[in-house]
Amino acid sequence: MTTLAAAPAARQPPAALFVLTVFTSAALVFLVQPMVAKLVLPLLGGSPSVWNTSMAFFQIALLAGYFYAHLLQRIPSVRAQAMTHVAALLIAAVALPLRVNGLAGPPSSDHPNLWLLAVLALSIGAPFAILSATAPLVQAWHARTLGSIEGKEPYALYAASNLGSLIALLAYPVVVEPTMTLVGQRMGWSAGYGLFVVVIGVLAVAVSRVRAEAAEAAITTEPPPSWRTRAIWVGLAAIPSSLMLGVTTYITTDVASAPFLWVLPLALYLTTFIIAFQDRPAIPPEVTLTLQAAAIAACAAILPFRSTLFAFLLFVHLAAFFLTALMCHQQLVARRPDPAHLTEFYLCLSLGGVVGGAFNAFLAPVIFNDVWEYPIVLALACLARPWGDLQRVPIWTWAMLIVGVAAAALTPVAVTFASRTMSTEEIVGRFDPAELFDMGLKTLLVLAVLAAFLVRRHALFIFAIVAILSYAAETAADRTDTRKSWRSFFGVLKQSETYVSTVGRVKMLAHGTTLHGAQSQDPRYMCKPLVYYTPNTPIGQVFALKQQASPGLRIGAVGLGTGSVAAYVRERDHLTFFEIDPLVVKVSTTVENFSYTTLCAKSLVDYVIGDARLTVAKQPAGSFDILLIDAFSSDAVPAHLLTVEAVRGYLSKLRPDGVLILHLSNRNLDLMNPAQAVARAAGGYALAQNYRAPDKDPPGTWDSSEDAVIVARSPEALAAFQATGKWADGNPFKARPWTDDYTNLAGALYANLKGRWTWLP
Repeated sequence: MTTLAAAPAARQPPAALFVLTVFTSAALVFLVQPMVAKLVLPLLGGSPSVWNTSMAFFQIALLAGYFYAHLLQRIPSVRAQAMTHVAALLIAAVALPLRVNGLAGPPSSDHPNLWLLAVLALSIGAPFAILSATAPLVQAWHARTLGSIEGKEPYALYAASNLGSLIALLAYPVVVEPTMTLVGQRMGWSAGYGLFVVVIGVLAVAVSRVRAEAAEAAITTEPPPSWRTRAIWVGLAAIPSSLMLGVTTYITTDVASAPFLWVLPLALYLTTFIIAFQDRPAIPPEVTLTLQAAAIAACAAILPFRSTLFAFLLFVHLAAFFLTALMCHQQLVARRPDPAHLTEFYLCLSLGGVVGGAFNAFLAPVIFNDVWEYPIVLALACLARPWGDLQRVPIWTWAMLIVGVAAAALTPVAVTFASRTMSTEEIVGRFDPAELFDMGLKTLLVLAVLAAFLVRRHALFIFAIVAILSYAAETAADRTDTRKSWRSFFGVLKQSETYVSTVGRVKMLAHGTTLHGAQSQDPRYMCKPLVYYTPNTPIGQVFALKQQASPGLRIGAVGLGTGSVAAYVRERDHLTFFEIDPLVVKVSTTVENFSYTTLCAKSLVDYVIGDARLTVAKQPAGSFDILLIDAFSSDAVPAHLLTVEAVRGYLSKLRPDGVLILHLSNRNLDLMNPAQAVARAAGGYALAQNYRAPDKDPPGTWDSSEDAVIVARSPEALAAFQATGKWADGNPFKARPWTDDYTNLAGALYANLKGRWTWLP
């Protein structure tokens, strides 16, 4: 960079003003992301894909902002650039106050991605894009004003920008979400935008005072980066972006789509930028490379396994993501250009973010029938490591490569061999021929992990082992006989088969990692509902008692699954399923897959597509005798279906003696206490039951444990259930009721852990 001999005569803008501006803009940019996503989340069923699509949109808007900043550099005068940017911020403010813009129309279940992108573009696109351009613009102004005077690089400002982003992200679930209503959040952010316009206006005046010759002298004649360099920048930025969405999907599929979980990967992502762009990184690149090799191999080995303690799985996945992102960003810093090409550098970083995000959000759901993008990019990330000298590879390294590849490759071979040498009843569904065999498979996986770590100095070697290891782990973990797989915006559906001694061969449907229904293929039991819906379960008990009291029932069920409850439909009954995913309707109504709705139901079964909050609200008041809420994608919780406002709406759709069933079984969250608090706050009366399946099922049934709460408009409507002795009065005072403005999924997660670990306070 060129410095000026006469620079001291120039008026210097305060350095703190540059820091304050980029810090504030970044805080606003990253505070609005979980806020807007939470605003639109209820409209699309709480699917984890809402966050992925939102993140992809924000990356596209960020790219637009960085492109705008890059084009603005064509204006020679810093003063003209500053005035233009302030004017653009004022024009973009026409989209405020922050809200979900209704011009895109109602949510679309057929094209949810396009609808969501349109809503985000109309609601926040312009303010977000212009705000996001501030960081590279201010750094460019710093280089041409204060930087030209003092000879300092502006890249340290990027660390300040990411620090502002990180603080805002952490503040949202910790401070903003628990203490402010959504209306307050929207208005508060809009006011913050107005204050930021004032801050950057002050900076614009300050940089405008620098003499024109001082700013012009800061421009260098450094040659532009090559296309190969640009491609490397894009690739190194794309890997962390894709992995961030991959690990977010992994977390939210099994817990909930909620800001307090979304911010974990995004906060770690921003932290890697802060560390990488420091003059003296807190984690040196050599240490990053060593730790990343161990973490990525371990993550590949455990990725398909679900039975391990969730906290341990979460740690390994987040560690692998954090270290991989840090490795890529440190390599980006090592390849950063002269400040004269600063905006182009950030433009390529943003383009890489779009490539990675778009791959996960838009391309992967179309080309893959399962969530393959996460392990694929995890393996490809190994190629971003140093390749080493392939001409001088030690013999022991070749030996470790052979051991690692062999150990990983033997795992699926062993599984295939064992499956062919055992009977169907032994393999399918409960494939565990011997504890020794399982230990042998895990030993092979561990051996491959160790070998991958030992060959870490050669990118191709560790890539080969991790790629094969990912496939090997999948075969070792998947003990069901998966026959078909489908994927949509709302998740992955898998049809598998197993053998159950009491009902014979059974077809099962899993959404994500959770069983959502099963049907026996034995003609004697084909029309008997299984697992969560057997007559012994709380759901079955409600149907039995209500059918005894009335020859004809009007039934509503939120969440279709396999359509198991259709087996209860008699000739005078009428069942309506409310389902957000058209793919689920297609799968469950195809006789070759499941036949509850087509062959077992003895009367009318119809379907309403769309989010249940919106579609149930359109039903006439006092319509239903039974309304079942069973709408989880995997174990993720659509929290907006369990709020006071939602339950109040459900109760209004019940007949005076009607019953609302809340199916609350969840591996990771304790939902029973919030649900009972919600029932009371909504004006209802509740009973609760923690049903536990028998150790041995009688012939003709296959039970599953189940947690459920039933709610009615009067105590009299629940009298018959309480008389059975199986239902207990709800305790509405153990948790704060959830509302559309307040949900405490973190508390539900803690309560579940506390139930498992009695030593927790």
